Amino acid sequence: MATAMTTAISRKTQPIRELYSRSMLHRIAFPIAAALAVAGCATPPPAPASPSVAKAPEALICPPAEKPVCPAPTATPPPPEPELKGRLIVARWSDIPDWGRESVRDSLAAFSRGCATLEKQDAWKGVCAGAATLTGGSERDIVSFFELNFDPWQALNGDDSNTGMVTGYYEPLLHGSRTRTAKYKYPLYSVPQDMLTIDLSSVYPELKGRRLRGRIQGNKVVPYLERGDIDRDTSPPLGGLELAWVDDAIDVFFLHIQGSGQVELENGERIRVGYADQNGHPFKSLGRLLIQRGELPAERASMQGIKDWARRNPAKMQEYLNANPSYVFFRELPKDLSGPIGSLGVPLTPERSIAVDTRVIPLGAPVFLATTFPNSPQPLHRLMVAQDTGGAINGGVRADFYWGFGDAAGAQAGKMRQGGRMWVLYPKGATPPTANNNTTPGTRTP
Repeated sequence: MATAMTTAISRKTQPIRELYSRSMLHRIAFPIAAALAVAGCATPPPAPASPSVAKAPEALICPPAEKPVCPAPTATPPPPEPELKGRLIVARWSDIPDWGRESVRDSLAAFSRGCATLEKQDAWKGVCAGAATLTGGSERDIVSFFELNFDPWQALNGDDSNTGMVTGYYEPLLHGSRTRTAKYKYPLYSVPQDMLTIDLSSVYPELKGRRLRGRIQGNKVVPYLERGDIDRDTSPPLGGLELAWVDDAIDVFFLHIQGSGQVELENGERIRVGYADQNGHPFKSLGRLLIQRGELPAERASMQGIKDWARRNPAKMQEYLNANPSYVFFRELPKDLSGPIGSLGVPLTPERSIAVDTRVIPLGAPVFLATTFPNSPQPLHRLMVAQDTGGAINGGVRADFYWGFGDAAGAQAGKMRQGGRMWVLYPKGATPPTANNNTTPGTRTP
């Protein structure tokens, strides 16, 4: 949980991959109750015109009878809106700009860290074993390892274009307290027990990997609370679930976008929090809203620009924050971690880990990224590793670049919005799940 920057987490059941990931900000284009109606005696309504989650419709309840019979549905369930995905095509090493001329030592270390998860998969066992033998190897040895053990595949978008957006994210430092005070009054919540996670893939195969969030209200399941409901000043509904209280509402908002961060307490102790779950509502960009309403020009709608606006406009701030109904819940992470945990279940490596759309890019795979530094034409050509996901990271050529911890990393992440291309390195002889085999290097299927 990459954006206004990730546009902005990634990023997400009980396995570490889901508890710690910033990403998993899944979105469904029709209401929870409408989807649930398929499994019971209810008539699903048509999909709403906007991507926001609609108010739950009334369900048709089976009347009590000697032999209850559900009324026949009056309409077929609406299909989900088309999603931008993509695919991988065969490429050549010579297609990759600056391949072999950029250092790959740190990239190998990041990849090897991910092997704790990858080596459980047949396709990755051999290359993970090989990577473990390269400790102390030269740059040429490491480049040769990748060339001998991997094949390059170029990532394409759903429309077969090969260029996409690269944004950035980081791990921020917030200031807070374990208890609420006049200064520290903005909560970081853990996962509420009344939030249901609903998997409808057995009914709608196209929803595989997508999970709905809801809560029980009477005899219905309705969408979970939105940001404005959760953050209300009087009688907050999640009282008692606070992990910590911090001193700045806009910092909390951006922590939700980044998906993980550290909180420095008044006694100097630091705690690390990471993504645990999300309320199921779609993310809506605050920066885009400020531009649309004339509050900020586009060139100033960076993270820092939005923070500056919020501090100049405290009376308007909460209204604008509430326009994004998405809400992230956290869990406290062990203090000895080297970094935040990504979707792969391993610590992220600064300037070597990226968040990707796993419908196209295999999680854990090395990915050569050809982009530029933030607000600069200077090339940034680097072998990265796909170790995270994010709610706004959609499409084959879409990446969120993890810059690391602290203000310097945040400055880079906040202004990164570059074009880029991507090549996936996949174990030699194996075929990525989203590959199209009927292509030759450098060509595309119509």
